Amino acid sequence: MTRAPATAKLNLALVVGRLRDNGKHELTTVYQRLDLADRVAVSPAPRLRVTGFAEDTLVSGALERLAETVGVPPRWEARLTKRIPVAAGLGGGSSDAATALRLANETLEKPLRAARLRKLAADLGADVPFFLTKGPQLGEGDGTALTPLDLPQDYWVILVLPRTTKPSSGAVYAAFDERDGGKGYRSRRAALKRALGEVARARDLAELPPNDLASSPLADELLEAGAFRADVTGAGPVVYGLFQQLDNAREARALLKARGRTWLTVPAWYG
Repeated sequence: MTRAPATAKLNLALVVGRLRDNGKHELTTVYQRLDLADRVAVSPAPRLRVTGFAEDTLVSGALERLAETVGVPPRWEARLTKRIPVAAGLGGGSSDAATALRLANETLEKPLRAARLRKLAADLGADVPFFLTKGPQLGEGDGTALTPLDLPQDYWVILVLPRTTKPSSGAVYAAFDERDGGKGYRSRRAALKRALGEVARARDLAELPPNDLASSPLADELLEAGAFRADVTGAGPVVYGLFQQLDNAREARALLKARGRTWLTVPAWYG
């Protein structure tokens, strides 16, 4: 059985346009891996079986698609150890699927090449191809067109999962469309790319534009607690704060514990 971490991700910026004819939104986002990770183990088995997370559909779907693509029966067992909160904006399910896909592909007599595997991953979800790459990435189109970014990695991250009922991602996007949030997308995308071009040190990430989809008063609390950047990741509800000093990050975590579950973590280059 082969094992690997399946890391969480942050959207350090998320600029969203209007709904396209294909039913997906145009977007530009900055993906960053985190050291917070699930664990995925995959081995050949008589039949497809996913254990450790009863609600899984993404890993089983990914392995079924891989088997269909290469023309073999889906004969793998995948064991998931969940640490990333579910439906939180951290991409845990997508990361699990990508990691299982990569590990299962390695068991094949003729594994798919990297480009073919990424194409298969793009059919599974907008975030999935990112988890087959290394380092921060700029995601464009529907998020699956990726360009490597050279961004600072020397900061601490506090994550806060608020004790509130989270609307579904579909509901978040529907509310965005109702307020015509996609208006002005091109200018916001240009502003994001200009800001990226000016990033030389971690604190420069503060100049990235805010998340178009969602906001949270917890971001203001993290900024007041010393974060140099704070925002919602993805469609939420997790809010992150970036800190230059570990002591400050620890103090902020203690302050925000009353608001929900918290994690202290750091950027990660690869799973």
